[in-house]
Parts: sequence; structure tokens; C-alpha cells
Amino acid sequence: MFVKRSRKTPGPSRWARARARHRWLDHLARATNRYFDYGGYHYVASISYFSLLSLVPILMVASSAAGFVLATQPHLLDALMNAISGSLPGSLGGQVSSLLTGFVEQRTGVGVAGLVVGLYSGWNWMNALRDALTAMYGQNRSDQPLLRTIFVDVLALLGLAAALLVSFAITVSGTAVGRSLLRLVGVEDTSWGHTVLSVGSVPLALLADWLVFLWVLTRLPRERVGWRSAMRGAVAAALGFELLKQAGGFYLGLISVSPSGVAFGSVIGLLVFISLIARMLVYITAWTATARDAPRKPIQPPAATQLRPIIVPKQHSATAAVLGAVFGALGTLFALQGRRRRK
Repeated sequence: MFVKRSRKTPGPSRWARARARHRWLDHLARATNRYFDYGGYHYVASISYFSLLSLVPILMVASSAAGFVLATQPHLLDALMNAISGSLPGSLGGQVSSLLTGFVEQRTGVGVAGLVVGLYSGWNWMNALRDALTAMYGQNRSDQPLLRTIFVDVLALLGLAAALLVSFAITVSGTAVGRSLLRLVGVEDTSWGHTVLSVGSVPLALLADWLVFLWVLTRLPRERVGWRSAMRGAVAAALGFELLKQAGGFYLGLISVSPSGVAFGSVIGLLVFISLIARMLVYITAWTATARDAPRKPIQPPAATQLRPIIVPKQHSATAAVLGAVFGALGTLFALQGRRRRK
């Protein structure tokens, strides 16, 4: 007598048990899945590309502003040209001085071209950033007219610039207040006074970064997000941004010891820094959107379906009848030939 053994149903894997045991690990896994499933790496590449493209018009506008300053300060322009002529050998100094003079004369055209290119690249950058945040939140990109989309994205870009100015003002004002307090106490020139000022400026920088990232996470998606659900994501983004800034300062200190490091290492470091900032922001958006207390979009019921019977009429094919007759005749012919061979 044989007894049939029942197969034991396999239980959950170690990864599933770990996710069920630790909520933070489950949240991290859900955020990672959303980041990859919703094409987060594609959005990061797009944001990084337009960030690099925006650097060129920014440099053009900055150079134009420097040209206006030099045009209003002739003695400064003469001192700069004399310094260039004295440091470069032969006729090279004269050529560079003539280029600098021509650049100062064309400062208006350079500035206008930089603004035009900057508006184009800035709109594409903001459009890519808003699309990335919208996708990570699981929202649908609204199909609005192109002019309206450009107008809204430019307004969002100006809003981000205003948020950055507020953040910068908070940091600068806090640092100025700290220096004033150290001056009143009489420890401004001491090393430990500078240490206290540096340590005290970190919370102000974190607060300023938190405000900026909170505005980004709630106002840049195509559909507005509540402030409460994005607060922890903004905290994580502010901490990550400060860590990346510290790592960037350490990296610049390493490459500044050699000319080749300054020439190539700075460019590579800038590329990596922009990519890491974009990746961090997109991933934290996915992390914020997959939180258990994040607002869920209401599930719309499916549309009503109508069943319509389709009656297909029978079709008598003459071709089928002809083919049947031909195959029947061939079969009869083969049978007669077989009988003759047997006889």
C-alpha cells in the first residue's frame, strides 16, 4: 500500500519575510521598484543633459555682466589688460588683450544670446524635472497646449529661482548674525569662534534646503501634492544635498593639487555631482510617493460596456466546392491505378 505524500507548500522567501518584519525596508523596496518601473533613470539622464546645457548660457550671461562692469570701470580694464600682457609671452598677450576688448564691446549681444539660449534650455530642464516628479507620483501628464505648457513651466522656473533666493538669503543672514554675535563677544578672530560659526550655520543651511525641496516636491509635479506628505522627503533631500556638498568640497580639495586634476577632474566632478543630485531628487520623490501615509489617487470605476451580438451570415464558397471535386477525382484516379497494378 503506497501512501501519497503531499508536497509542502513553499513559504515566503527571506526577502519577503525581511520586508514584512521591517517597514523601512519594505518602503525602500517599494520606492526602488517604482523608480525603475516608472523609468526614473531615463528622467535622470534628461535632467542631467539639460542641466549641462544650461551651464553655457549661464556662463554667457555672467561674462556679459562682467563685460558691463569692465566697461564702466576703465581703470580696472586697463589693469587687467596690463596683467595679461605682462604674464603672456610675445604677441600672445596682445592678442588676448584685443580679444578681451572685443568681448567687452560685444557684451550686449553675448548677454542677449545667453538669455535666449538660457530660456530654451531652462524650459527644457524644468519640463524634464516636472515630468520626472509627475511620473514618480504616479500622475498622468496632462495634454495641454504647447504655449500654455511653456508658460506654466517658465513660471515654475521663476518660482524655483525665487525659492533659491529665499534659501540663500536665510543662509547669508544667519551667517551675518552669527558673525555679529561673535564680534560682540570679542571672539571673531579666534579659531574656535570660526568653528562655532561653521557648526551653527549647518542647521540654517539644512532649513533653507528643506524649504526649497519642500517647494519642489509639492509644487513642481503637474498635480499639486500636499505639504504634509512631502515633509519627510524634503528632510531626506536636504540631508542628502548637504552630504553631497561636503563630498564635493572634499573632492575639489583632492584635485586641486595638480594642474591636470583641475583641468579634467573639475569637469568630471561637475558631471557626477549633477547626475547624483538629479538621481537623489527623483529617487526621493519615488520614496515620498510610496509612503504608507501618502495620498492615494481614487480608483475610477471602469466604463460601462455594451454587448452587441454580431451575426455572421453563412457564405457558400464556390471555390471550396470546386477544390473538393478536384481532390475527389484525383483520389478515384489513384485508386483505379492501384487496382490495375494488382491485377
